Amino acid sequence: MEIPRLEKSSSSLEVAQALKEAGCVVIERLVPEELMRQIGSELRPFIHSTPFGPDSFTGKKTKRTGSLIARSNSFHELASHPTVVGAARDVICQTATTIQIHLTQVIEIGPGSDAQPIHRDQWAWDSFPFPQDWEVEVSTMWALSHFTEENGATRVIPGSHLWKDELRPSFEETTPAIMPSGSVLLYTGSLYHGGGKNLTADSRTGVNVDYSASFLRQEENQYLSCPPEVAAQIDPDLAKLIGYSRGSYALGYFGDLQDPMETLDTFKDKSSG
Repeated sequence: MEIPRLEKSSSSLEVAQALKEAGCVVIERLVPEELMRQIGSELRPFIHSTPFGPDSFTGKKTKRTGSLIARSNSFHELASHPTVVGAARDVICQTATTIQIHLTQVIEIGPGSDAQPIHRDQWAWDSFPFPQDWEVEVSTMWALSHFTEENGATRVIPGSHLWKDELRPSFEETTPAIMPSGSVLLYTGSLYHGGGKNLTADSRTGVNVDYSASFLRQEENQYLSCPPEVAAQIDPDLAKLIGYSRGSYALGYFGDLQDPMETLDTFKDKSSG
């Protein structure tokens, strides 16, 4: 099966349908390269100071830089892009009421990096055996630099979201998600995939944003990555998406059954005073 490819004019429903059928989809040039360059410029100091990974999974020549909402205002456009968020909602809300941002990170695969072991992102929840017809996560990889097979483009196995769990597919079974800067690869948490090997002299840089069902714990602790005094200054809908909202009737309240957005209003009052 080929990786489905859509144009930037495609609707979120078309994207969601491709995810349901193939488990992955590329939207070509969804945002301008100028936006990606601006995001890269804002995040470059943080990427520079990020250490390489400690093992073969995180990548011993790979950097993973998080807390993107607090560190880059331009990044907010990616995190809340209506086509992507709409598709994630459509896929995940077959099994959940609401969604949340699960993690944000820049993944920079350095020269000479080996391929990442093939895996499913939903294994982050202690490899819990979700029913096969449940999709609790949609991941995205935005191309900050151009993604080529030679520089480590993310490798996917289209259709593998329907496979059995706990398999160990080989690198040879995967297909590289080749795409120009400004494009985005979306894939479900059940899709087998992994970072590619970088055979070039330059780094391959992608911006990874994942969305999950709101009843699950987030992989990146958003309340430390984007504390209330920071979250109070961003768009309210994005603040809700990272977790400053109730995940359902009772999930996520604070104090005496108060809504989390009330806390952000308090911080807004302090900053304006």
